[in-house]
Amino acid sequence: MQKEHNHAHNRLSTAGLLIALGIIYGDIGTSPLYVMKAIILSGGEIVNPELVYGGVSCVFWTITLQTTLKYVVLTLRADNNGEGGIFSLYTLVRRKAKWLMIPAIIGGSALLADGIITPPISVSSAIEGLRIINPDLPTVPIVLAILTVLFIAQSFGTQIVGKAFGPIMFIWFTMLAVLGITNILDHPEVLKALNPYYAYRLLVLYPGGFWLLGAVFLCTTGAEALYSDLGHCGRENIRISWIFVKTCLLLNYFGQAAWLSQHFNQKLGENQNPFYGVMPEWFLLIGIVIATIAAIIASQALITGSFTLIGEAIRLNLWPKVRLIYPTNVKGQLFVPSVNKLLWAGCVAVVLYFQESTNMEAAYGLSITVTMLATTILMSYYLYLKKFSKLVIFSFLGVYLTIELSFLVANLLKFPHGGWVSVAIGVMLITVMYTWIRSFYIKRRLTEEVKLDKYIGPLKDLSEDETIPKYSTHLIYMTSAERKSEIESKIIYSIFQKRPKRADIYWFLHVNTTDDPYTMEYKVHHIMENDIIRVDFNLGFRVEQRINLYFRKVVENLVNNKEVDITSRYESLSRQNVIGDFRFVVLEKYLSLENDLPWDEKLIMQAYYYIKEFTASEDKWFGLDTSSVKIEKVPLVINPIHNVELTRVK
Repeated sequence: MQKEHNHAHNRLSTAGLLIALGIIYGDIGTSPLYVMKAIILSGGEIVNPELVYGGVSCVFWTITLQTTLKYVVLTLRADNNGEGGIFSLYTLVRRKAKWLMIPAIIGGSALLADGIITPPISVSSAIEGLRIINPDLPTVPIVLAILTVLFIAQSFGTQIVGKAFGPIMFIWFTMLAVLGITNILDHPEVLKALNPYYAYRLLVLYPGGFWLLGAVFLCTTGAEALYSDLGHCGRENIRISWIFVKTCLLLNYFGQAAWLSQHFNQKLGENQNPFYGVMPEWFLLIGIVIATIAAIIASQALITGSFTLIGEAIRLNLWPKVRLIYPTNVKGQLFVPSVNKLLWAGCVAVVLYFQESTNMEAAYGLSITVTMLATTILMSYYLYLKKFSKLVIFSFLGVYLTIELSFLVANLLKFPHGGWVSVAIGVMLITVMYTWIRSFYIKRRLTEEVKLDKYIGPLKDLSEDETIPKYSTHLIYMTSAERKSEIESKIIYSIFQKRPKRADIYWFLHVNTTDDPYTMEYKVHHIMENDIIRVDFNLGFRVEQRINLYFRKVVENLVNNKEVDITSRYESLSRQNVIGDFRFVVLEKYLSLENDLPWDEKLIMQAYYYIKEFTASEDKWFGLDTSSVKIEKVPLVINPIHNVELTRVK
């Protein structure tokens, strides 16, 4: 019932189609702002038939093969209980092949890097249209102001604004189609570029034609975001709405090609953009306003997509446990303050460094090709697990590795001209993700677990020992031990040695992150009736960690079922049915000096603890009430130093 309720909005409906228009197509939908301009400028700035017809032919076949066939038809099949995106795809295959973590990390990092380039290029391309009216207008301050307001607005959630996204994007796509049709009707001969021969001529026969793929690729950069937002709209809504979106996009691209065909053998100026060229003069200001709003929506979609990506990465141990906020009750609405600041700083730096959208194109596209390659690898393995024939798997792998490696090689030409920016951002993100997952496995080696059976008697004795002051009525520890029969030795050390902690009931809570995105289940194990209880929470990788709230709910259910008595055991309080107090103890580990680690692991752990200084503490991450939490520092001894040569002297 819960899954059915969660995904009810994903069913095919008019509302679902409108939501899909507003949420999913912002990035790919604003590509006409800069794609044809980028192709002409990359091809020598002089408008000529080979460049125009070949360019628009490449755009048509890229959108058809890459966006439609790979993503809309094939990749949308790989949904994890209705959720999509590179990390959702990774959770479907990770248990069968651990090495797939590598393409997942690289692809996820590249997608985040793309999220820093997309808002500046989209907004800049739209605002620069004002230069047609006023050539001396400084656009950078306007772009920075729009981006700053956009990032400030994130903390309020996008529930209200989101309702307006669909109708606005419908107006945007309708505008694209109408402008395209009016220009195609004047020059219908441009439709001959549907023939792939024109794309072949450009890539093979035109001087430096292959390298134009870097500009052509910009028309499909939003395809990965389309898959990431699968959970918000549902497969059928995306597939049906894509028919409308693709038609509008192609009509506009061919309309721009028709306009360009009137300017053969002319130079395309810096302030000339075929996108605005197709507009009648009287409509120009209206068109710029609509384009700017569409660019803001595109940026919004990518920012919220980045938050979702980080949320998933945290639950998969690929990112530090930073603070997550859920500003509204809408499923999937997430705000990550630290990432919001990083994205804003990155966007501002990109705008200040590149100044013009034309310069930003050099940095744009390179990282997203890497994400698409990673998705191709993960998707191929998914097809293998689903028992598809080897012919289908190798055909998929061969075709898309060829296409995407060609795009990657062509995009590498951008590296010295600004592409290094997105690569540098991607490498930094990969480093953080690799450090976090590697340190997770290094720490797991240390975690010494002992049999809980050995300590049931001592725990009961401690609970009844009235010579020791009572620490709490209910004492709660978070445990990472997966088996109910085991417990970390550090917890035993904390209870018996750090300071003997006498309590009436000892609770051990374990949180298991499931591959199902929205699982919310728990199991209760009565290790010793009314004395030692373990609760295992199974939470989906997109579920908020609010352990304080969930634990309270579990206790309420246990009390109602008469499985536990939470009344205080102090005689005076018990007579009045006063509920006992609850206290959480969180063990915060630090790297002990008593370690003898290999140099690479030492480097990883030092980097881990350096990054950890800037992240949320364990109690905040688990959503614990700070008034009832005790933080205890415990040493992390992974590889103890052996053979200490110490000589006794008289």
